[in-house]
Amino acid sequence: MNKWRLLPLTMNDASMNMAIDEAICRLNAEGKSPNTLRFYRWEPAAVSIGCFQRVEQEVDLELARRCGIDVVRRITGGGAVFHDHDGELTYAAVCGQGDVPDDIIESYGVICGGLVDGFKRLGLWAEFKPVNDVLVNDKKISGSAQTRRWGSVLQHGTILIDPNVRLMFELLKVSPEKISDKFIASVYERVTSINREMGRKLSFEEVRAAMSEGFASALDVKLVGGELTRQELELANELRSKLGSEEWLRRR
Repeated sequence: MNKWRLLPLTMNDASMNMAIDEAICRLNAEGKSPNTLRFYRWEPAAVSIGCFQRVEQEVDLELARRCGIDVVRRITGGGAVFHDHDGELTYAAVCGQGDVPDDIIESYGVICGGLVDGFKRLGLWAEFKPVNDVLVNDKKISGSAQTRRWGSVLQHGTILIDPNVRLMFELLKVSPEKISDKFIASVYERVTSINREMGRKLSFEEVRAAMSEGFASALDVKLVGGELTRQELELANELRSKLGSEEWLRRR
């Protein structure tokens, strides 16, 4: 059975979270980092935008500044995402391109299979919805983004535990008339969370443990606990300067 490294749950600011993901991906491609699964939180809360988006069109930057919320650009595609410090767990899976199907949707299905299995271990019926979502009771509970660079695959995404939906849509640029009780109610018909579905409050560690078991089963790998290497940390700190810069954030 193949082995993947499982990193401990950590909490970092937005630029460091993205820098760690990129550092592992780069070094995995060079054979210097193993296939890796990690879970992390955001301190402070953050908005991440896809690598092809224009930040001014996606995020209320003044509100983010007033609320002390980080804004960062990912190296993966997709749309703007609110990462709630108190209500969301993020996962990242890094592996060689040969370890997942060449077809993008198939590869999403394989990796998101870990989430599906993890939700089921919590007692929630879940399904993968192409291209990159996981649903529980026909409502979105997780979204993912993927990139293939340097010979490796990085896929990361959200696991919604108990997000602040109203703040999410105040930060993301939707028309003011949509920020209403009626609009928020419609969101709750399409998006859900673990605590809502379970009817009780789960800890981040409970969720992380179930998801770890889910990924191990779905990917048919043995997860072995480990830490970031010195080389990974050094590269992440170098990348952090770029990923936290105004130039990178406004590059499009």
